[in-house]
Amino acid sequence: MKVEVPEYTVQSEVEVDPKTTALIVVDMQNDFVKPGGKLVVPDAEKTIPAIRRLLDFAREHGLAVFFTQDTHGKEDPEFAIWGEHVVEGTWGWQIVEELAPREGERVIRKLRYDGFFGTSLDHELRLRQIKNVIVCGTVANICVHYTAASAALHGYQVILPIDAISALNEFDMQAAIRQASFLFRAIITTSDALRASSPAGAHG
Repeated sequence: MKVEVPEYTVQSEVEVDPKTTALIVVDMQNDFVKPGGKLVVPDAEKTIPAIRRLLDFAREHGLAVFFTQDTHGKEDPEFAIWGEHVVEGTWGWQIVEELAPREGERVIRKLRYDGFFGTSLDHELRLRQIKNVIVCGTVANICVHYTAASAALHGYQVILPIDAISALNEFDMQAAIRQASFLFRAIITTSDALRASSPAGAHG
């Protein structure tokens, strides 16, 4: 069976206001990214440079930075679906070294696919008066999708850099992008397309 992916537009330049925009890096943990991990996503490691580009952009321009960290204890219900993975305190649970959070960047431990479910993420975004969220990481149609969709349902504009997300296969990747574009009008773009808006009154 062949499935045709409906068209979506990839924006070549996206301007964001650093004061009202946050970067959310989803589940870039050893178990999902690195050889020897329990649930390695084939292309996840290849997205590290793109995600690092987003982190550099965020840090340079003062965007709020959040990481989600999928976190499970022993005998978690998800293990019946995926097998044991990202058990708290293990090597596989840790965020990959190349993307290590810096001091002042928040790590949100989440129990399920959605980074908002049962966490303080929405509360913390609102305290910072965030209106837009750049969502990247893995897995595109699972934790990235559910976190991005939940962000949209909470009223945030979602920006999805597609070179900074990864999936288990191309069908899942394209389905996730299409759903983001169609269901909640996410801005589809790439990691090198972001621009910081100039402060009011500034001249270049």
